[in-house]
This record gives sequence, structure tokens and C-alpha cells, in this order.
Amino acid sequence: MKKPAATPTDSVAILQSLIRCPSVTPAEAGALTVLENLLSAQGFVCQRLIFKDETTPDVENLFARIGTGAPHLCFAGHTDVVPPGRTEDWSHPPFAGEIADGYLYGRGATDMKGSVAAFAAAAIDFVKTNGKPKGSISFLITGDEEGPAINGTVKVLQWMKDNGHIPDHCLVGEPTSTGKLGDALKIGRRGSLSFAVTVEGRQGHAAYPNQADNPIPKIARFIDRISTATLDDGNEHFDASTLALTSVDVGNTASNVIPARAAARFNIRFGMVHSPQSLKDWITAQIEETKQELGGKWTVSAHEGADAFMTEPGAFVGLVQDAVEQETGLLPKLSTSGGTSDARFIKDYCPVLEFGPTNATIHMTDERISVAELRATQAIYSRIIEDYFNTQL
Repeated sequence: MKKPAATPTDSVAILQSLIRCPSVTPAEAGALTVLENLLSAQGFVCQRLIFKDETTPDVENLFARIGTGAPHLCFAGHTDVVPPGRTEDWSHPPFAGEIADGYLYGRGATDMKGSVAAFAAAAIDFVKTNGKPKGSISFLITGDEEGPAINGTVKVLQWMKDNGHIPDHCLVGEPTSTGKLGDALKIGRRGSLSFAVTVEGRQGHAAYPNQADNPIPKIARFIDRISTATLDDGNEHFDASTLALTSVDVGNTASNVIPARAAARFNIRFGMVHSPQSLKDWITAQIEETKQELGGKWTVSAHEGADAFMTEPGAFVGLVQDAVEQETGLLPKLSTSGGTSDARFIKDYCPVLEFGPTNATIHMTDERISVAELRATQAIYSRIIEDYFNTQL
């Protein structure tokens, strides 16, 4: 039986408390403690999980759950933030949580302590009104999303699997909205693959090019080949894959010397028509064709940032879309754009979506969120929770 409606929990006050914890990756700085104290007071069972390895700093994470059965809805997010930069450039101190002209200022206001505060407030209100859910609500909050992402979500998920906590569905609070709250819902992400390619030549005097082996024309031909190619045309849910050159270097400061080597770095963002291996094979083929034309000794290395993934539109996607539309009047566009997020790890365990406030000021000086938008985000999350436990997915 529902309890009488309680006074809504103030997500603004929660966000201020979180911002006042200077939790620059990997420092916890009290942010997880703020959240743990709020949730444990409402009956959530909280676990502080500290993971480490030999090469990266220790990272504190939080898993909190109320209820033991299904359906199990998990909210995933992070309380770590990027450095604020020059604090004197901020109009309000980055870790003060000050409100001015209707905006709450601070590092992490939108990425993503705002979403954490909004969902925490929504979950607390649900429990106050309904008691324990007929199922489970949980929080997976990490402290290294903005860092190497080694001792956070990946290891918490493994711990959750080992201890019977894998959810049925997960919502990540990344700031997905672009122009206005509710205009975009991420159902997946493009993959990311970075390459470093080097071609060796033979150094020599610029006046005697026939006595040298210039690697620059070789790398230039290769760059032209890959940068003018069409990887695909995209589809309904993924934009066309892109290739961006990020560096071309010959390590040469002299104008009369032909360099011994030339190197290029580039990144490919791709949809589900490709895999990391298929793209590696394609780059190898482009190198071989260039090598047949111009020769040279070539080396290539690749770093896999993330694979492409997508949660197929269906009941869960529809539920979240409907909740957003009911609260904002906007039917969010289903998107797979942007960089990587911890959803890339969660997708191996359950369907995952991303929804949160506008992202106009993330990682910027004077990062901020309007108080009205924060409360509207809380209202959307409240509706998602209500509908989730009143709907047979």
C-alpha cells in the first residue's frame, strides 16, 4: 500500500553537498559518503567497494540496493569529476555549489553529479511513498569514470555478478540532452579505435634526394587513401563512421634534411556494421596497397577504446521515452552519438540506456545546471521508477 505522499526530496541540496566534495579522479573526497548516508537512511544496503591494481591508484566505488527480487532497475553513474582548471577563471568557486541567477555552479553539476542527485532524490521519494519496491532499485556509482576506468564499473559489475546483483535493466545518468532537457536518449554508442602508423625511410640531405628514402610521400599517400575513403553510410540508429587524423609527425626541425621516419595517428568512430578486427584488417590492407606502390617499412598499432553497441528499441526504451515525453512534452530522439561512457561495460550484462540533463557546459569553466532543469530531471527519473514497477516489461 502506498504511504501518503511526502515532501519531495531536494535534489538541489543533494547536488550542492556532492559538489562541495572535490572528488577529482580518483579522489572520493566524501562524495560517496554523502550518497551512502542518504540511501542507507532509507533502507538501502550499501557496499563500499575499493579496487586496485599495480599500475593505477585505488578507487572507491559504491553499490547500494533496496529489495532483493525482480524486476531490478539499476542507476549507474559517477561522482568523480575532471579537474576544474584555473579556479580564478570561474565566476563562482568550482567546489562551492553556489546558486546564482537560477543556476547551480560547480564542477560535476552536469557531468554527472546532477544526475546522481536527481536519481537519488527520486529513489528516496519512491521508497518514502511506496516502501520497498516489488523488485529492486540499485545504484552503481564509480569513482574513476573520468580516469582510466579500470578499477570502477568494470570491477563493480564483476562483483555484482559474483554476488547475485546483476540488474534486469540499467539507466546511466550521462548528460545526454543537447539543446533542451529531454531531446535525446542514448540507446547505444559508437565504437572507438585509435591507430598509430609509422613508415621508415632513410635520412639524407635535401639537396640529394636520390641518396635518401623519403617517408613523407609514403605517409601522405596513405593518409590521402584513408581520409578520403567512405567507411559506410550509417543506418537508422548510427551515423556514418568517421576517421579523424589527430597527428602527423616526422620529428624534423631542419629544412634541409629528409627525415628517417614519418608517423600518423588517427581515430575511427564506427557503428555496428564494423568491428575492431574488421577495421584493423582494412587499415592493414590500405598499408599494403601503399607499400606496393611506394615501398617502405611499415608498422602499425591499434588501441581499442570501445566496441559499438545498441539496446534495441522495445519495452524498456519505450518506457523511458514515454516518461520523458510526459514530463517535458518532448519525445526524445534515439541517439548513439558522442564519445564513450561506462554503458560500454554494462551492455555486456543487461540492456542499458543513458539519459540526463543538457550537456552544454560539461568539462568547461563555470559548469552549471539550472535549478529548474535539475528538478525537472528528478521528476523524469521519478516517473521512470514509478512506471518501471507498475509495468510488465
